[in-house]
Amino acid sequence: MTAPKHMDSALLTDILRRMLTIRIFEEKTAELAESKEIKCPVHLYVGQEGIAAGVCAHLDSNDFVFSTHRSHGHYIAKGGDLNALMAEIFGKETGCSRGHGGSMHVLDTRVGFMGSSPIVAGSIPLGVGGALTNKFLGDKNVSVAFFGDGATDEGVFYESVNFATLYKLPMLFVCENNLFSTHMPDFKRQSNTEVYQRIANFNINTKRVDGNNPVEIYQEAKTMIDRAKEGKGPSLLECMTYRWLAHVGPDHDLDIGYRLKKDVDHWKSRCPIKHVRDLLFRMNELSEDQFVRMQRDIVAKVEKTVAFARTSPYPKETDIYDGLYKETV
Repeated sequence: MTAPKHMDSALLTDILRRMLTIRIFEEKTAELAESKEIKCPVHLYVGQEGIAAGVCAHLDSNDFVFSTHRSHGHYIAKGGDLNALMAEIFGKETGCSRGHGGSMHVLDTRVGFMGSSPIVAGSIPLGVGGALTNKFLGDKNVSVAFFGDGATDEGVFYESVNFATLYKLPMLFVCENNLFSTHMPDFKRQSNTEVYQRIANFNINTKRVDGNNPVEIYQEAKTMIDRAKEGKGPSLLECMTYRWLAHVGPDHDLDIGYRLKKDVDHWKSRCPIKHVRDLLFRMNELSEDQFVRMQRDIVAKVEKTVAFARTSPYPKETDIYDGLYKETV
């Protein structure tokens, strides 16, 4: 079996490793949250790993990413430091936001991760601002805003799409449509649940894809990012997916009644990691033993991040106001 278009076994393996790193990191975070060792709220990305991995495989440190309250996966896929992320979740000074932000305020400009916003739809106008900067500089870089389907209920989404399209900004809007805004399903919020169709009148390039198929995501993101860098304006990629765990925290939310176990099990059967792993198996580019070793190596790396976070110091009380304002010369 040959590799899909624009992809080879090395690239597929890289995407698999990114997804597996996100999954193992998030599962460890869930364990720490359940034991109450992590105190801050955590919105986990388990089940949606293919989107971040497929999109960020095209980006380098000069491209901007803006994220949401569910930010760990985006940060890891963008090449963020695992030690710094775990330390931030622990609220430690060695964290990527110096322990001042926690899980929902992740920032690392060294890798082009320009921040995560817990405000619903907050990543969208920030991403447009990044794209406007790129256009002014003429640097051929792209700005990517990740957001959930709940963000498309907000007016700023439509204002941002209009502005980005009007000025042909190098922007990729990535809607991770996991069918729920917190606990309310999309059909109870919108008469038209197809986001990519809802904004068609803005004359923006759009497409809906299978958010659990990293190959399809990678291929469509390539077309859209190339288009943006060629000066042809923004695109929206709507990725249909599902979060396996609760809206916030390590539980499954099955006791609340807004979703059923059979639905969770259905989406678990469509695991994006399994999709790429099995593809590499069929291509004879990955063996079961190699996959197990990959898992083992990542588990060991994640365990080291926990040890690093545990032994790191908390921020000093005297530094509580640092970073709130830009210092002037």
